[in-house]
Amino acid sequence: MSPTPPVLAAQARASAHLADARMAIELETPEMTLNIGPQHPSTHGVFRIVAEVDGEKLLKADPVLGYMHRGYEKLAEVRTYPQITTLVNRIDWLSGYCNEIPFILGVERLMGIEAPPRAQYIRTILSELARISTFLVFLGSYGIELGALTPFFHTMRDREKVLDLIEGVTGGRFHPNFNRVGGVKDDLPAGFIDATRQVMNTVEDICKDVETLLFGNDIFQQRTTGVGLIPLEKGLAYGMSGANIRASGCAVDVRRDEPYLVYDDLEFDVVMDDRCDSYARAWCRLQETLQSVRIVRQCLDRLPAGKIMAKVPRIIQVPPGEVYTRAENPLGELGYHIISRGGRIPYRVKVRTPSFSNVSVLPWLLKDVWMADVITILGSLYFILGDVDR
Repeated sequence: MSPTPPVLAAQARASAHLADARMAIELETPEMTLNIGPQHPSTHGVFRIVAEVDGEKLLKADPVLGYMHRGYEKLAEVRTYPQITTLVNRIDWLSGYCNEIPFILGVERLMGIEAPPRAQYIRTILSELARISTFLVFLGSYGIELGALTPFFHTMRDREKVLDLIEGVTGGRFHPNFNRVGGVKDDLPAGFIDATRQVMNTVEDICKDVETLLFGNDIFQQRTTGVGLIPLEKGLAYGMSGANIRASGCAVDVRRDEPYLVYDDLEFDVVMDDRCDSYARAWCRLQETLQSVRIVRQCLDRLPAGKIMAKVPRIIQVPPGEVYTRAENPLGELGYHIISRGGRIPYRVKVRTPSFSNVSVLPWLLKDVWMADVITILGSLYFILGDVDR
């Protein structure tokens, strides 16, 4: 006997209820703990995030550091002062030359030595070239992290020209080890000034191209605008520095606020933005690249003649004392606290790296965000793990 129409209707309703129940069970997304890393292309080093996720939402993130800790501070305590410049070159491997500056300035301050004006200008030129090189890496790699491949080829092509200039002076592309207590190792080679002027024109052009290719791209704007907001008070509380804090509305720059080298004789703008998001952090670095071009040109125009080394003892021995010197590195404020008990080797060296403080905001920042935005946020902070795991 076949079922009656009412029975068929009841069976259809029951089947529909069962289907809805199965669908509800399938859509349940219990919280999971995932490991992002410990190796990931967006972190510029060995890094891991223990992430608690609910579907596509990141509820909590615990950064795990220390995978490549190298103990630079303790290594510095068993080396002479000139030897330490070889170590500090490698803390932030993209900004090798800049890492030397605050350390050398600290040793010179303890010894009561001042480098000649020409050496100071050469140091400033090379520092800004290293800054340009570092920012070109960011502008290219950040595009890749968000799916834009073309800007990377442009920035890396022209970055090689900047590295050629650094290599022509120091002999090294990444780790120059060029500064000496009292000055610099060598004078500028023949043709350097003209070549640098040409490269600065090239850098200016590539910044305009990147502004069109990357910052003018609708997808890039949507992926970065309003993502990874860091209010000023929160950034200051975590000790952030560099473009990360300037993009939150704080116009702080050691080059202007506590001038060193010849920055007090130069004209440049401290780039600031108050949008506080990932787009603002990237935009600040683009504009700071152009400011570095401006600084280099001024140094070339004003480069004085004269010696490149002050009169220093053949064997460097630092009198007892302690000093803290800081500088505006590409990634933020880099500082060295040097304690001397006299002699050729420091008693204690403490390094304050910008990336370590900038990364400290991640547990707060990566809370209740979409998983798709994690790479956007990490890339916008632009930290180097060697600078964290010093």
